[in-house]
Amino acid sequence: MVFPHRKMHLNLFFYPGGHHEAAWRFKDTPPESINDIRFYQQLTQRAEHAKFDAIFLADSPSLPHDVRYTSRPRIEPLTWLSAISSVTSHIGLIGTASTTYYEPFNLARLFASLDHLSAGRAGWNIVTTSASAAAANFGLDAHPAHEERYKRAEEFIEVVSRLWDSWEDDAIVADKAEGIFANTDKIHPIDHRGHYFDVKGPLSTSRTPQGRPVYVQAGSSPEGRSFAARHAEAIFTAHQTLESAQAFYKDIKGRAQQIGRPSNLPLVLPGVSPFIADTEVAAQQLEEEFNELIQPEYSLGILKAQLGVEFGLEDLDRPVDIAAINETSPLAKASRFQLIAEIVRREQPTLRQLTHRLAGARGHVVVTGTPEQVADHLERWFKEGAADGFNVMPPWFPGGFDRFAEEVVPLLQQRGLFRTDYEGSTLREHYGLESPQ
Repeated sequence: MVFPHRKMHLNLFFYPGGHHEAAWRFKDTPPESINDIRFYQQLTQRAEHAKFDAIFLADSPSLPHDVRYTSRPRIEPLTWLSAISSVTSHIGLIGTASTTYYEPFNLARLFASLDHLSAGRAGWNIVTTSASAAAANFGLDAHPAHEERYKRAEEFIEVVSRLWDSWEDDAIVADKAEGIFANTDKIHPIDHRGHYFDVKGPLSTSRTPQGRPVYVQAGSSPEGRSFAARHAEAIFTAHQTLESAQAFYKDIKGRAQQIGRPSNLPLVLPGVSPFIADTEVAAQQLEEEFNELIQPEYSLGILKAQLGVEFGLEDLDRPVDIAAINETSPLAKASRFQLIAEIVRREQPTLRQLTHRLAGARGHVVVTGTPEQVADHLERWFKEGAADGFNVMPPWFPGGFDRFAEEVVPLLQQRGLFRTDYEGSTLREHYGLESPQ
């Protein structure tokens, strides 16, 4: 499957310190920058200079597992993106917000405000939240089940969409002579009464520059794929092999086309974490240097949370027994569970090898090599029906990103795969999306 005329989309995925779990310990990583907005602003400016489509901030409404060993404090994305918008002019701003732990009206106002503030650069990464610890932060006795969260998400996005549509594009007339600010015939209550939400509307914020912020989604479970096929305009996903990425790409595009959506939707943007050096050997040594900084206790805790299996330090150099992974447990519905189980089946790694494999980017593919080898990998996935672009996940900041921007991006541009300048100023324009009517 070859698409000769497309251009690749690139997002910069921020993660505190970097995407390798030991990034904060690396000699060139400044851990004091994790809560410094100026650091993020400067990185975003460099991404904008490289003509990236967007930056992306993940989030979770609970403290991640065992912050004792890794730099994973959570910065509230919309506050951070608002500050970043003030020092940039083109790059998109995608933030994560949960349909399980927000209310539709508040979320609609927040993202509409960001879209106005940034002149049309906002994107909403729609998540249902997999972290069960979040429930206790919101007065709930238990985290809602997987299927229940997606049912709520369906109604949530219906309400938010109707709120964003509750002002027509030309509702504000600002007629000074007549003293009429808005044509109230073009502002509509939504009068939603549903299973989870009762919302009167209209939204208290007028129609945004993009009409609606861009809808992004990151779930790859069966429910997540169905949800993305109906609603997402871009989807973030994790794959270890070209074949797995191609199968996902074909499946998600097929699901969307079956319900009458355009053939380019949703855009499929796998994560990729590049270790880049002048030679392949040097790049491998760099990755090994990071892996030597791993705290095994942290890695085993993550595996327990993802697989439900209690591993011990004494197991590190033993092969992982696939029989120990219960594929009928509730955790097995999660896409990351399936990804890890597939690695174990396919490669039969030791526990230490598995933790190293996942430390680089939590299941996203790690590409280790020269700038040319990294560009070759992206080009192959892009041209062979596996991706419309990528979430770039540098192992560490700032150096891991700088090398990609300065050495890989020019190669992609020389090959005609990536833009040399912006052709629009909104995230929808960068992604080639129509404004919703």
